[in-house]
Amino acid sequence: MKDAINSFARKIPAWLVYVAGAGLSLWYLYLAATGEMGPEPIKPLEHALGELALQLLILGLVISPLRRFAGINLVKFRRALGLTAFFVVFAHLLVWLVLDLQSWQLIWKDIVKRPYITIGMVAFVICIPLAVTSNNYFTRRMGPAWNQLHKLTYAVIFLGGLHNVMVAKGLPLEPLIYMAVILGLLALRLIPRSRPVVAPGRVSTSINN
Repeated sequence: MKDAINSFARKIPAWLVYVAGAGLSLWYLYLAATGEMGPEPIKPLEHALGELALQLLILGLVISPLRRFAGINLVKFRRALGLTAFFVVFAHLLVWLVLDLQSWQLIWKDIVKRPYITIGMVAFVICIPLAVTSNNYFTRRMGPAWNQLHKLTYAVIFLGGLHNVMVAKGLPLEPLIYMAVILGLLALRLIPRSRPVVAPGRVSTSINN
């Protein structure tokens, strides 16, 4: 089964992730513009874009456990998922700034006053260096430091999930499910890797990724 999935995944170009993310974002904008999101579509549009970004980040977080525990290799899509999530988050931010606040003077006041906005902005700021360095040039240039920097992705996803929970009024089930999935996926990374068994007199040359 995993071989069939891996074979199928190799045939799918990673750029389709960008197309799908852009298509969904434009679809949400269309729904908002045509009144399909109700008479006051700004908040629903904000929520739809924010949720889409969180879903993309979670899909990116699933890739390593899938490869490690199931042997399914979807690593080629991880960069596209992360960058698409960043652009969707940026669209989410623009809707809040331009359509919701409609006043640049209120930005800092809102960030300081509302903790869920503070957390969301912190997550977005962390996203910026991750997005800028998500290319082959910086991967080669930064060396091991690149991997250390991109571990901040875990903080971004956790903060994104927390932001999603705090935005919702009360304790609705869906944001809590997202948060539980995020915590579960992060917990999987704490499971130590098993060391390869080396026969006596032989030296292991395998490297665990």
